[in-house]
Amino acid sequence: MDEIRRSTGNPAVEYMVADLSDLGQVRRLASEVTSRYPRLDVLVNNAGAYFLERRESPDGYELTWALNYLSPFLLTQLLLPSLEASDSARIINVSSGAHSQGVIDFGDLQSENDYVGLEAYAQSKLALVMFTYELARRLDGSSVTVNALHPGQVATNFGRNNGLLRFYVRRLVKRNELSPEEGAQTTIFLATSPEVEGETGKYFFKSKPKKSSESSYDLDLAARLWQVSVEMTGLQAMD
Repeated sequence: MDEIRRSTGNPAVEYMVADLSDLGQVRRLASEVTSRYPRLDVLVNNAGAYFLERRESPDGYELTWALNYLSPFLLTQLLLPSLEASDSARIINVSSGAHSQGVIDFGDLQSENDYVGLEAYAQSKLALVMFTYELARRLDGSSVTVNALHPGQVATNFGRNNGLLRFYVRRLVKRNELSPEEGAQTTIFLATSPEVEGETGKYFFKSKPKKSSESSYDLDLAARLWQVSVEMTGLQAMD
């Protein structure tokens, strides 16, 4: 935060922290944001992780599903009134090209029967793309747009939680990874460019719209996923 203030000369930079795998902390964060700001112009949902072994969140959900999907679903819903207060607000969901390998398994969303880390990750990223499209349909005609993106293979600490050896082997194998600055370009483009003003319900890669996986456009699947997500995050009780 201090570095951003120094490099931009803008003192209006604030920092809030939460464990986004914990839905209670997601609610606390949303409350803190809305209490500080009368409106939001941009929301970037970027938190995510991949786990080799099955773990559970504080709410008892499989951790990949909780962090990569349920938290942005809930946070976005809670912040929607603040986004709708803006003349032109943008929601950006950072997904992954891995979504194309994803399958929404309603019979085992929690991967209790057969956990494979990459499958759980791909499922969560597919769900995020489908949420993007469904939310765009529901916000049609409003001042809020919502898009998803694949940032590319970026050289960050992603995956380091699975052990240093696996992390460094991955980095050696994928030497052509993008720098964090390069990997952020599509997110920055969607958040700031006048070129995408009013564009919604799309998937981007390298700052260009791209067709996502065929299953991501399944309307019946998206409607079912939305309902399940509402129930899992407890939003039903808040209506």
